[in-house]
Amino acid sequence: MKKVSIVIPAYNEEKTIEKILKKVLDVKLPLEKEVIIVNDGSNDKTEEIIRNFIKKHPNENIIFINKEKNEGKGKALKIGIKHSTGDIIIIQDADLEYDPNDYPKLIKPILEGKAKVVYGSRLRKRENKFSHLSFLLGGLGITLATNLLYFTFLTDVPTCYKVFHKELKDILVNAEGDKFDWEPEITAKILRKGYKIYEVPISYYPRTKKEGKKIKWKDGVEAILTLLKWRFKNF
Repeated sequence: MKKVSIVIPAYNEEKTIEKILKKVLDVKLPLEKEVIIVNDGSNDKTEEIIRNFIKKHPNENIIFINKEKNEGKGKALKIGIKHSTGDIIIIQDADLEYDPNDYPKLIKPILEGKAKVVYGSRLRKRENKFSHLSFLLGGLGITLATNLLYFTFLTDVPTCYKVFHKELKDILVNAEGDKFDWEPEITAKILRKGYKIYEVPISYYPRTKKEGKKIKWKDGVEAILTLLKWRFKNF
């Protein structure tokens, strides 16, 4: 393996995008890094900040895809993953809730041939906190639904940190979901294809809705409905 692709969807993240990009570039990995940023129709200064950041780092392998229209996280991820050329693909949110310093342990099971899919579990690290009880319960509900429907023993299905071997690229790019429903859909399809999802503990620094958190309770309901749909639908 020679390269890891880090795909970052961004929507109105002017307060954090530069900081997270610095963190991503600073992480030392045993592979070449390719950073793919997809600006999903932001109407703040996100695009300007990204372009300025790239100008300041001309020697870094950064691909910038600017979408004029906001179409959802799933759509942005599919576009970014389609452009990826890495042997490993990492999903990275544009906020500061997740720490890129966890990359080495996230890619380790794939490098060692133990797994093709790795999820970073916030619940496997006891000191992690959640911004609100509702977010914790919502995540537990989605995880429980996944375990019951797909006969797994996962702890944190809605985590941002999802890492894939390149052989799963078609599943990721060809998913139907364009919004937050992309994540439970690809989880369902990966499990139905017979892949085992390997979990490792990660750090988590939650932000509140006032700070820009975009997930809503309706997204949790939709996630469970998506899991039900793909438990039985052919693909």
